[in-house]
Amino acid sequence: MTVISAPAGSGKTSLLHAWADRRRQDRRIAFLSVKPVQHDAQLFWLALLGAVRAVTGGAEPPPPAPGFNGQAMVDKVLSELAAYGGPFVLIIDDLHELTSAEANEQLTALLTNLPADVHAIVATRRDPPLRLHRLRLAEELAEIRAPQLRFTEDETRKLLTAAGITLPDPVVATLYQRTEGWAAGLRLAVLSLVGHPQPERFVAEFSGSDRTVAEYLMAEMLDRQPPEVQRLLLRTSLLDKVNGELADLLTGAAGSERILLDLEDANAFVVSLDPTRTWFRYHHMFSGLLRLELRRTVPGHVPELHRIAARWFADHADTAEAIRHLQAAGDWTEAARLLTDHALSLTLDGRAATVAVLLHTFPARIGEDFPGLALVHAIADLDQVHLDQADAHLDVVRAYAETTPSDRQYRLRTAIATLDLLSARLRGHFDSVFEQVDALPSPAAGQSNADVALGDDLRAIVLLNLGVTEAWSLRLAESEKHLLEGAALARAIGRPYLEVACLAHLGFAATGHSFALARQHCEDAIAQAARHGWDTEAVIAPAHAALAEILILTGEFDHGEEWLERARRATQAGGEPGIRLLIHLIAAIPPAARGRHREALTELLAAGQVRAQMAGKHALTSQVTGWTIATQVRLGNVDQARATLATVDDELVTAGEIRNAAAVIHLAEHDPAGARRELRPVLGGGVPVNSYLTLIEAHLLDALACRDLDDERAARAAVERALHLAEPDRLILPFAMTGAWELLTALPPQGTSHTALVADILDTVHGNSLSHAAVPGPSEDLSPSELRVLRYLPTNLTRPEIAAELSVSLNTVNTHIRRIYAKLAATDRSAAVQRARDLRLLSAGRA
Repeated sequence: MTVISAPAGSGKTSLLHAWADRRRQDRRIAFLSVKPVQHDAQLFWLALLGAVRAVTGGAEPPPPAPGFNGQAMVDKVLSELAAYGGPFVLIIDDLHELTSAEANEQLTALLTNLPADVHAIVATRRDPPLRLHRLRLAEELAEIRAPQLRFTEDETRKLLTAAGITLPDPVVATLYQRTEGWAAGLRLAVLSLVGHPQPERFVAEFSGSDRTVAEYLMAEMLDRQPPEVQRLLLRTSLLDKVNGELADLLTGAAGSERILLDLEDANAFVVSLDPTRTWFRYHHMFSGLLRLELRRTVPGHVPELHRIAARWFADHADTAEAIRHLQAAGDWTEAARLLTDHALSLTLDGRAATVAVLLHTFPARIGEDFPGLALVHAIADLDQVHLDQADAHLDVVRAYAETTPSDRQYRLRTAIATLDLLSARLRGHFDSVFEQVDALPSPAAGQSNADVALGDDLRAIVLLNLGVTEAWSLRLAESEKHLLEGAALARAIGRPYLEVACLAHLGFAATGHSFALARQHCEDAIAQAARHGWDTEAVIAPAHAALAEILILTGEFDHGEEWLERARRATQAGGEPGIRLLIHLIAAIPPAARGRHREALTELLAAGQVRAQMAGKHALTSQVTGWTIATQVRLGNVDQARATLATVDDELVTAGEIRNAAAVIHLAEHDPAGARRELRPVLGGGVPVNSYLTLIEAHLLDALACRDLDDERAARAAVERALHLAEPDRLILPFAMTGAWELLTALPPQGTSHTALVADILDTVHGNSLSHAAVPGPSEDLSPSELRVLRYLPTNLTRPEIAAELSVSLNTVNTHIRRIYAKLAATDRSAAVQRARDLRLLSAGRA
């Protein structure tokens, strides 16, 4: 048996007729459409018997008569089906019209006792009152419901094409979203679109209030409902979602939840939104009709209904919905007050876009009547990094705060201080951030619970801004501390968006401590953002960028560029300047390492332009400038590089990154001695450096200079020092970017204790981005001795040579290798090395 249960207009009847018309010759089909409001069991069974006999060739069924015996009729139909002796399909359409309890009980008996070669199909707008559980348990029941009958977006496009209608893809998507794939709605839209002079405008305005759709839904749905159900549907139609309690308030009656549940069960365009079936919404097209009918029949009630809904949502902490309903009621001043009080809280919950939409719904005059809305404008401006506009709005709020009642002053002063902190950070005015933290407003005595909560928010925001500012100042240890504290506080006060913001910046902050820890922070932040649906928003871009940097620096170029692209997409509409600078800087690395220096220079110049817009000194400035100069040299523009170097200010010129760049110029001018003079303070620790990456680069440039001076021993020693620094995090980038990887090819296998790292570096520069496959871990952790042996396996050293390097016996090496193979589920040396790379076991790790 098959049950097709779906709302009116889902295409059930069309589906059945199309299927029946394509029937095979080896089976016969009896088709019965139940007449509207069929109360009489006898008339139903006579009609069903007539449909069967029309196919089998039997006599006309007898006329209605007194003393109808339903069970006898069931037996007669079953016997005639069995007597037919061949494949037979019995279709009963519009079964929801059968309102006779007696007939439905008898039909259950028929359908659960059909002959083996008879297939029954019933189509209905609501689940029929048939006891079919035994068929379901026996897997003899197929069920087709509304989701299977809805058109997909691609099917919507095909339907339009079949009607000779061509629309752009975004317009097709809009039509699909408005109709939710409802077949009747799409068909009515197609009929109106044929020959329409403005098809795109028609789609943009198409809804349940369209005349053809409204007529259909009125006749097939609304007019069929009893008065109390119509009243509920109309008075709750102004809601995007409704539950029983709220519906009771709006209707002034009890029992609304039961009605909503029954409507959903009846496929009456009512959809539950949660597993417990507490909240419901109406189909978009049906909702449009209901709102039109509400305005037509009781327009004077609409504002008060919105006010009732606003009070309920405000009492239940759904501020955004409360504001929407106040706006719909025309209570602009109250809506403005509520939005001003809660805009910051909504933003801290990740709903800045909602704040912007609510703000733009106000008429212009409200800003003049209620200057507190300037605070909301400032929040929206900062979200879009419109800093000058935000500052102008904050000035208005400062003046307003002086005249506002005392019970609101702390809230306003706190919000202003929060936005001032963010503005200073976005401007890159880092000194100002530290100054403002010391001048934050003190909490007033006898604070309300709301003010206490606001104080907790402020502390979490301060820790976030401090942590980010310290990160951009390369005070990474302090940054890591404050961001961890901010994340913990945000978690404690129930601000997951704020927690994700802290965690997202932790990745970059932790790179000064451990790449492994930084990567873990990034992955944790990304996972948490995904749980809340924020994985494509700007809040998580710092983690995307930091993870991309870690992967790229360690040779996983392809994987890193995937995460970098996510960071780009998350910040394409603006984003924090510090993050955009970091993204451009990271984006320059892969092309630079692959010899595409012009592409790298484009990204570095873009990073410089972002830096020029910042008021203070960003700690990455020296790296951006140094790499820009070095890249200009590698493009052959030595004079341009010299000119860029000449523009560097006196404070920056002593930085290790700039001295490295000057050394690159000397090497290009065939002055290796001059290059070594530039590098000496860097290698001796006499000048500031951004990170140990700069020291690795300096050692490699020194090695190149020694090579040019024909001092092979000094060159090898410099390379070995660079490898020693790079080994803990397995940094590959400096070797690829400087070209010093060529020196590694001259190293004898026994001449370095970093053979595995050397193998990875050479693999990477020859175009093999290191693997990042997600694979199960080893069956058992490798011991320290086994790890030491493992790190020699990527080399071409033989087992006796490995034993000599480690000063152990050949038998010990053989034993360790057997255990390594077993734990990594590898059968040979090559497979063991690949598994070890996938699991990142070839790195010693930096504490």
